[in-house]
Amino acid sequence: MLEKDKVIDFVKSALKEDIGKIDLTTTFLIPSGLRVKADIVSKSSGILAGMPFVEMVFGILDSGVRMKFNSKDGDSIEPGKAVCYLEGPATSILKGERVVLNLLSRTSGIATLTKKFADKVKRYNVDIMDTRKTTPNMRYIERYAVAAGGGKNHRFGLFDQVLIKDNHLAALRDLNPNLRGAAIIKEAVETVKKRVQKNVKVEVEVGNIAEFEEALSAGADIIMLDNMFVGSIKEAVKIRNASDAKGRQVKLEASGGITLDNVEEYAETGVDRISIGSLTHSAPSLDFALDVI
Repeated sequence: MLEKDKVIDFVKSALKEDIGKIDLTTTFLIPSGLRVKADIVSKSSGILAGMPFVEMVFGILDSGVRMKFNSKDGDSIEPGKAVCYLEGPATSILKGERVVLNLLSRTSGIATLTKKFADKVKRYNVDIMDTRKTTPNMRYIERYAVAAGGGKNHRFGLFDQVLIKDNHLAALRDLNPNLRGAAIIKEAVETVKKRVQKNVKVEVEVGNIAEFEEALSAGADIIMLDNMFVGSIKEAVKIRNASDAKGRQVKLEASGGITLDNVEEYAETGVDRISIGSLTHSAPSLDFALDVI
């Protein structure tokens, strides 16, 4: 569910970026009393996301703009589908046009790609998840689009979950030169577990079975199997399932190099989560138009 107060400042900023102090064309060409009717029309096939942003943009610009939504987020759309009808002051509708279309295009593109991944693995008990590879200042919006496409959200940022990555471990090795190989993982997990609040999940990124076993025995809540071969991931799942970690509900997450062509192979391994950066950093936008009728 979208919490509008979390994105209202972003939408205001987007409008300010586009309009600035004055829309020169609309102000000096369009009479202030002119009213128009318009449709927002899809020019692409995909999954719709971002309709609350339409309401938000025009709500900020002019409460006199009337909107009728013909589709909802998560719906499949085809070219020519009028997803929203607008009626109201021409000046306000024209000022909000580009911001609305940009937001719809971006979020619907993310939702569409996410749905493709989710459909590929729907036979398996696995979540398709986003990452922090998002557009600066657009993370909340892009995560919303992932959810609209049937995906799940990973941690929002550095503040709401521990994720010990390879660079954290590399830095610690400089401080602890006597620790070799995977042994640094145990110390890292135990250190964090002592200091962080009990309800905060601790995840560790590993790249091989030795590191995985160290993270498992150290008490990690989630283990990210990063850029590991499918065969190694299957072995990790087997080890987890045969240990008391299954009872502790340790989650296993596959990540790195996962595409639409191979995502089902990863899902078949039995991991609980698959995180995919391309959902937000590489999703092609869908095309929309606003047509005055």
